Amino acid sequence: MRIAVTGGTGRIGGRVVELLTAAGGHEVVALSSRTAPYDNPSALRAALDGVDTLVFVSSDGEAARVIVHHHNVVQAATQCQVGHVVLLSGLDVDLQSPFCYAFTNGDTERLLRASDRPYSIVRASLYTEFFLRLLLQVSTGDPDDGAVALPAAEGRVSLVAREDVARCLAALALGEPTGRHHNVTGPDSLPVDAVAAMAGYRYTETTPAEFAGMLLRRGEALWWTYAYTTMFESIRQGRWETRSDAVAELTGRRPASLPQVLHRGKRAH
Repeated sequence: MRIAVTGGTGRIGGRVVELLTAAGGHEVVALSSRTAPYDNPSALRAALDGVDTLVFVSSDGEAARVIVHHHNVVQAATQCQVGHVVLLSGLDVDLQSPFCYAFTNGDTERLLRASDRPYSIVRASLYTEFFLRLLLQVSTGDPDDGAVALPAAEGRVSLVAREDVARCLAALALGEPTGRHHNVTGPDSLPVDAVAAMAGYRYTETTPAEFAGMLLRRGEALWWTYAYTTMFESIRQGRWETRSDAVAELTGRRPASLPQVLHRGKRAH
């Protein structure tokens, strides 16, 4: 079987390539912005010609740009008659959600379902490593204070380790299409203030406007500021609190908890 992975040199895609290669018995192709740019339909068609299974790791950048990229990939997979598309989506795919990427993920899922391609979908929760990096980014930097000001209110998150997401994608790629989505989350649904405390920060509540202003003053890009702000609005609405057992069901391993990811980070440093 020939398996292609978009974003095959990135953190998630690269790990999927490693897992599939280690499984043996298949030809694994890592697609990148050099070999198959998301914005180049002809290059995507050439890259997917003869591919049996595609692990479709989402693009990044401004939401409008991502929509175009994802349309190109689904179209190429359809034209090349790819036998199984394993899509990386997000837990929040509601078109009514304030989160900008909820629309892009929901739109991609609709495109894939409307195609005639067999599929499996991983709806991943927010990555633990991503969320911890964000806490570090917005912290005061004062070792005697260590405060983070976030507009999360009573919102909860079921953070999931990148490794667990990659393992779920690889497991689905090696199996038969399920024709449905799988909510891939961590083992716990935690209040954001508890996540901050476990990571060593003192949580303080702020408004979305104050949060956006702080990010911009620190030099964050406008589109990332918008993404972060709408993400927290989505968190406040309870759209990231779902917890599931999909990681164990798909991989046979329990998902990593927040303390385990924090411990891994300390060992890495």
